Amino acid sequence: MTYPIRVLFLFTHMNRGGAESMVMNYYRHIDRTKLQFDFMVHRQERGAYDDEIESLGGKIYRMMPFYPLTFPQYKKQISEFFDKHSEYQIIHGHCSELGYFVYREAAKRGVPHIIAHAHNSHAQFDLKWPFRTYFKHRMRKYLTEHFTCGQESSVWLFGSKLAKKAILQRNAIETDKYLFNPDSRKRVREEFHLPSDALVIGHVGRFERQKNHDFLIDVFQEIAALRSDAYLLLVGGGGNLESEIKQKVKEKGLDNKVIFTGVRPDVPDLLQAMDVFLFPSFMEGLSLSMLEAQSAGLPCIASDTIPREVEMTDLITFYPLKKSPLEWAKQVLSAASKPVDRSIYPQKIKDAGYDICQNAQWLQNYYLSLLN
Repeated sequence: MTYPIRVLFLFTHMNRGGAESMVMNYYRHIDRTKLQFDFMVHRQERGAYDDEIESLGGKIYRMMPFYPLTFPQYKKQISEFFDKHSEYQIIHGHCSELGYFVYREAAKRGVPHIIAHAHNSHAQFDLKWPFRTYFKHRMRKYLTEHFTCGQESSVWLFGSKLAKKAILQRNAIETDKYLFNPDSRKRVREEFHLPSDALVIGHVGRFERQKNHDFLIDVFQEIAALRSDAYLLLVGGGGNLESEIKQKVKEKGLDNKVIFTGVRPDVPDLLQAMDVFLFPSFMEGLSLSMLEAQSAGLPCIASDTIPREVEMTDLITFYPLKKSPLEWAKQVLSAASKPVDRSIYPQKIKDAGYDICQNAQWLQNYYLSLLN
């Protein structure tokens, strides 16, 4: 066997989303003399992680976006890619059913290990729903292995029978980075001109419908009415709804209360500045953001639609989305009033099996065992 073995990952792009950040955590901690990660992405613009990928020795291949009107050109492009690249013996897809044409072409070429990875518990009903449903069923026969971050995600993507065989890959993190640090808390609050004694509500996520920012702003409006010292820190950028959410904040007169940080590389530090983590998503897999928030010792108020597998500590309160914004606001303020020893939670996440060092060794051994 010739080292390093190169594994091809499929993504839409390599920005700072949950799945992308998870894979980068693993990439930083594998032995890159034995294993290398390469990436097939579906955007021409560079992603937030592209520079780091290339510095670690990874290759990035850019395909056209996966749209119904471009299927013929896309299939041709994928075929041409495999004409040039016969070196990949392991393909690991992180774009759910959108990997269908890659999986099919790889199977046709005799690639021995074709993995799809389930990250979300279900898809939202929209114009893409019929295509997504069709392709997730069609892709299954081309897969040789099935990975998932949690049981509900696995059932949605693979079906009940195949989900029983799916391999759990933990959304592992560097737990020590989230140890409570008063200096980081002070620095971040000073950067965003937040009073040292202010109540800071936080959220991390792209501005997509899945994350339910529209409702989040309604909840914060009620919090601000009850607590004049409350602020909202929204970490992340991109997504279809970013400009719409910014406009809503402006219309509600919350401009001086809501901070949009944009995409940031220092999420562990930003979490230190928060007091409560608010996460009213419509759907999730095993959310990396929720794992990070718990490791940082933040009380978390999350929607009851999120899989319970994310509950690694006693910090989470699951609350129904059918409740009013005012009722949610009261839950947030109740959580903020309870004292928490934030320093103990990185070890709790590590004890739950979600520290990256051990998990990266497991993944490396798994890949190498496939080829042995």
